[in-house]
Amino acid sequence: MGFGAFVALVRKDLQLFFSDRRAVILTFAVPIAIASFFGSIFRGGGDNDSEAAKIPIAIVDRDGSAISKAIVAGIKADKNLAVTTPSVEAARSAVQKGDVAVAVIVPPQFGDAAGRAFLARGAKPQVDLLFDPSRGAELAMVRGVLTGHVMEAVGNEVFGGAQGRTIVNETLSQLDASGLPADSRETLRTLLLSVQRLNQQSSATGTGGGGLTVPYDVKEDAVVAGGNAQYNGYAHSFAGMGIQFLLFAAIDLGTGILLERERGIWKRFRSAPLSRFTFLTARGTSGTIITLLTLVVSFAFAMLVFDVRIHGSVLGFAAVAVACSMMAATFGLLVAAVGSTAAATRRVAGFAVLIMVMLGGAWVPSFVFPAWLQRLTVVIPARWAVDGLDAMTWRGLGIGAAVMPTVILLGFAVLFAALTLARFRWEEA
Repeated sequence: MGFGAFVALVRKDLQLFFSDRRAVILTFAVPIAIASFFGSIFRGGGDNDSEAAKIPIAIVDRDGSAISKAIVAGIKADKNLAVTTPSVEAARSAVQKGDVAVAVIVPPQFGDAAGRAFLARGAKPQVDLLFDPSRGAELAMVRGVLTGHVMEAVGNEVFGGAQGRTIVNETLSQLDASGLPADSRETLRTLLLSVQRLNQQSSATGTGGGGLTVPYDVKEDAVVAGGNAQYNGYAHSFAGMGIQFLLFAAIDLGTGILLERERGIWKRFRSAPLSRFTFLTARGTSGTIITLLTLVVSFAFAMLVFDVRIHGSVLGFAAVAVACSMMAATFGLLVAAVGSTAAATRRVAGFAVLIMVMLGGAWVPSFVFPAWLQRLTVVIPARWAVDGLDAMTWRGLGIGAAVMPTVILLGFAVLFAALTLARFRWEEA
């Protein structure tokens, strides 16, 4: 009798789910649409068919020296930057409007001051960086790129340019009054005289000085475990949005149970007779099937349209997916156990889900979080779900990488189920 009632309840839930064609379409279409959008944003640099987004910056050269012109030319040639050269006022306005991330202001006399500071302990010129406070990560990148180009431009000019010769000669003439210790002063004098001779030889032969260049080249290589795997932003976005909408489906499960109580349907269930355990197990089973189906359909779409692949273990992917669905279904039961009315519970549970998926890295990867927040997110089930699905798809890791996420997700499912049994009041019907 118990098993027959269990099967009947599961069949009833599935029939109700598929009877509303519009709800079924939205259940599958909404996570697919949102995941596709986020995937197009975070698709990464491994897609050869798309041009990587460049950081928009403005650079204002108020110096006009050989050094500052070399800096501007180097920055313009950088493939990661989209550079404009407006006036100071226009640059500030562009930053305020969000049109550029950073504006670099090179002050007057920068070249001379930078050259002297390069050779001796002179006053360092100040470069102003006007930046959009919402784009701090881009500011850090621009600062690093600027440092490289300044060092190269100043070094090249000091060791081979006309402006550098003047700077060396002036520094030599002022060395005795520099205030340096005698040993340091003589060592620096020897260096400057050597640079002076190098510049004179370059002028005599008509060749450029040795100059300075960045002493290395960069080979960029994205590292993943699978032999044919590569980063696919759609894989991460479908994992994140899939988990989010599994939890939203779980809210529908929980509020559906509360609506049945408000409509007096529980009284008919209890007259069957039907135990509380059978009722909750059946609802949890049907919820697991529905949420698992949502996740599978989403990833099937991603595989067909966006070339998402399971580069890791197929069995591991299945284990994580099932554990995710069980966690979501038991979360829905917990929503029903602790909720009062369906309307009020939906609002509170919706907020809880949004916080959970936000902290779990479903919207943006968790590695962009502050360190303290990354440590906190280990208690968020969505974090383990997203990490597990990422490991089995674009990371190309083996089944071992699926064990911990699966176990932890199942642990959350057991915890939610235990809390549900402790809080669920069958007699309230």
